[in-house]
Amino acid sequence: MTAGPDLLAGRRVLFVMAVDAEYGPQLRARISPLMTGVGPVEAAVALTAALSGLEARGALPDLVVSLGSAGSRRLAQLGVYQVASLEYRDMDASALGFARGETPLSGLPVRVDLPLQIPGIASASLATGASIVSGAAYDAIAADMVDMESFAVLRACQRYGLPMIGLRGISDGAEELAQLSDWTRYLHLVDERLAEAVDRLAEALERGELAL
Repeated sequence: MTAGPDLLAGRRVLFVMAVDAEYGPQLRARISPLMTGVGPVEAAVALTAALSGLEARGALPDLVVSLGSAGSRRLAQLGVYQVASLEYRDMDASALGFARGETPLSGLPVRVDLPLQIPGIASASLATGASIVSGAAYDAIAADMVDMESFAVLRACQRYGLPMIGLRGISDGAEELAQLSDWTRYLHLVDERLAEAVDRLAEALERGELAL
């Protein structure tokens, strides 16, 4: 699904989500996101193509928001958190002498801070990768929460010089996952809480609390 930026407080904001399962009625009443598909490869391809098209029309957004669910074993289930820092948990070139998580020769740190923060929304660190994290797999994760797209969204934003905010609702992690419904069970509640965060973003833009 392709979409152009939404207009929030006079600003062009492109919301980026993975799949329709996360896009419930409350978000549907507010935004029309770009849907990328699941995982960092799909997110990178879809968002880069979308931004390329927008750039060609002179219509790049003022802000990109990576929006959706996340897993966490330590954060409050169903809580919504904005991303304070991002890392790519799949990257491991340690055999060549690079730190785990460091993309070789890119100049990027292992953890990339996101400077834009919405007042009134709790912040947490996020690690992106192509695998579902469940149970004991969290032992190897230093970040507060995990997803499958946001680092790819960040890299596309960096390519086009665009600021990014990440908003994630915790859908799972307290118990080990065994089937698809273990992820989708609470997405309707995550939808409601992410919609509230979108409203808070609009308020922050209206009040000039975010410097774009």
